[in-house]
Amino acid sequence: MQRLYDFLRRHPTGVDGFWAIILFGISAAAGTAGQERGGTDSMARLVPVALLLCLVIALRRRMPEKMLLLAAGLGVAQLVLNVGATAADFALLVIVYTVAATGARWASRLALVMGLSAATVAAVRWPHDDTSVPGQVAIIVFQTVPFALAWVLGDSIRTRRAYFAQLEERAARLEKEREAQAKVAVAAERARIARELHDVVAHNVSVMVVQADGAAYVLDAAPDQAKKALETISSTGRQALAEMRRLLGVLRTGEHQEGGEYVPQPDVEQIEDLVQQCRGSGLPVDFKIEGTPRPLPSGVELTAYRIVQEALTNTRKHGGPNTGASVRLVYFDDGLGLLVEDDGKGAPHELYEEGGVDGQGHGLIGMRERVGMVGGTLDAGPRPGGGFRISALLPLKPAH
Repeated sequence: MQRLYDFLRRHPTGVDGFWAIILFGISAAAGTAGQERGGTDSMARLVPVALLLCLVIALRRRMPEKMLLLAAGLGVAQLVLNVGATAADFALLVIVYTVAATGARWASRLALVMGLSAATVAAVRWPHDDTSVPGQVAIIVFQTVPFALAWVLGDSIRTRRAYFAQLEERAARLEKEREAQAKVAVAAERARIARELHDVVAHNVSVMVVQADGAAYVLDAAPDQAKKALETISSTGRQALAEMRRLLGVLRTGEHQEGGEYVPQPDVEQIEDLVQQCRGSGLPVDFKIEGTPRPLPSGVELTAYRIVQEALTNTRKHGGPNTGASVRLVYFDDGLGLLVEDDGKGAPHELYEEGGVDGQGHGLIGMRERVGMVGGTLDAGPRPGGGFRISALLPLKPAH
């Protein structure tokens, strides 16, 4: 049964053609019976009109507007040729419904006018002399109601189809928006991981390079210092590996690190450890905290740590020999202030003005992005008396 239904849905014109043949047969049989009873309609006029009306049924879905005009012309022909109402006139009712459901708006309005006026025109052309005026009015109303209902039903079907089409379009648009948002989220996550990797690798590798150079320099003259530098390289490398495992764990969803847990993200409390590490690598750093320390949002904690880490890394890379640095953390009522300064020669101008070229300057770009994500402000540039300064203000919200 389902196969038959699917077949009929795939061949609507064939179905309409079948019903058109049935309707033509009924019309021809009714016309023949009417002539045998002494009717006045001529078969020579009735058959062509009935055949064309049945053609309206057969082609109503393929060309509704043209079939409506054909039906209107056939109605006029019936009036002129004096061909009374036949079973084939049922096509007028069908085409009114079809045009109201699927045709153009002008055709729908024309179909409504035709349907509402057909019964009145027929009553004027073929009056019932043996029926009173109220009776004729009742007949007109009775014959007009089906046309009105057919148009209303067709227009309701049009409205319903338009509503469902709008819903489908909206669903498709929402799906595209979800896909676009997913792509943006993926790109943002990739950028975040790239910033994390940059900060981890740039800082720890620079420490390891400084320690390795120092160890090579004092290897023969001061073995104990060389051993201490190698131990620093070892611990720094382990720290870098731990943080990289945490970042890579984000990419391996569903998998677990050794021990079943990821390494926690750095926070403000670990800034002091970071400073100690820099001091151990040969960079003098003055570290002070002002205000009353208190819990911070995790995003602010990580941002503050990464800013200090990147600033000290840049000091080692661009400050030159005999460079010192200072780090200030200031707890305000509504924000956390960061100030990192050095007295070196400072970073190249293009590094902080244009973001760097050929892969350089990504640290400052990452800093600005991090600060922007927590709604803060960042200022980076050379100090008036020499060296480089990075200051940031990160807004605070009560931690829960």
